Amino acid sequence: MIKYYNRKNKSYEIEQVAGEKILGWTYSSPVGMKLLEAVIKKRMCSSLYGWYLDRKVSKKKVNPFIHKFNIDISSAEKSVMDFSSFNDFFYRKLKPSARQIDTNNHSLISCGDGKLFAHENIDLDSLVQVKGFTYSLRELIKDQQVAEKYSNGSCIILRLCPTDYHRFHFIDSGICEGTQKIKGAYYSVNPVALQKVQKLFCENKREWSIFHSDHFGDVLYVEVGATFVGSIIQTYTPQKRVNRGGEKGYFKFGGSTVILFFEPDKVQIDEDILKQTKLGYESCVLMGEQIGVKESLLSN
Repeated sequence: MIKYYNRKNKSYEIEQVAGEKILGWTYSSPVGMKLLEAVIKKRMCSSLYGWYLDRKVSKKKVNPFIHKFNIDISSAEKSVMDFSSFNDFFYRKLKPSARQIDTNNHSLISCGDGKLFAHENIDLDSLVQVKGFTYSLRELIKDQQVAEKYSNGSCIILRLCPTDYHRFHFIDSGICEGTQKIKGAYYSVNPVALQKVQKLFCENKREWSIFHSDHFGDVLYVEVGATFVGSIIQTYTPQKRVNRGGEKGYFKFGGSTVILFFEPDKVQIDEDILKQTKLGYESCVLMGEQIGVKESLLSN
């Protein structure tokens, strides 16, 4: 059972988890863990399932998934009948009116829909995965020089579960460099898995890039793949200016994670998110909503 904080209602709710029983069995039983290490975490397993979800035959899974998880399909650009496969539904685009993007340039907005943890004054060698498990930014991106820029800065960890909208966006106007790709495994990023696999984000397939934002400094974007995520697709054009809220990319099927790192003294995360993080609860957010402000505003 995963409990998260609903910012709008100021209440705690229980997350609906796709494949909850098999996920729990895989990461809690000896047989499940052996199967995980031998087969499930391997690229071939995710690639084969991803291949199936790209096929027309997988379209039959769309309606049951929508009904089981009460997904608001009215916000999608396409109708249910127009999806060509399950993956086509999974990484669906939304109507422009589906998400309200905070237009204040000094508001830090969420880059996507999902559940959010946030940390300030980060220690590069002891980033929090979950209570008791940490990892290093140097290990995560395999670039010590870039990592050093974010010492004592802030980071946000946005977890996209399979029922979420799976495109991720730019938090500001600016220019993004090219993407660096790091091969890895395909563990789940569900909290159940994060409590079992040490340095999970450093084990999984991931991609990173530096976004030169107009208002928040150089932001390090890290996209982490997960079980059955066949691909991380980057849709932006490197070195070309982008607008606030513009699309950066999307994940194919599976739960996934986007981690953003900010340099010191650039942002102040909203207090309710920091409080819930300290209590051990993720906060539910939507793409475009304010999750913080530009740091300089607080000192004026």
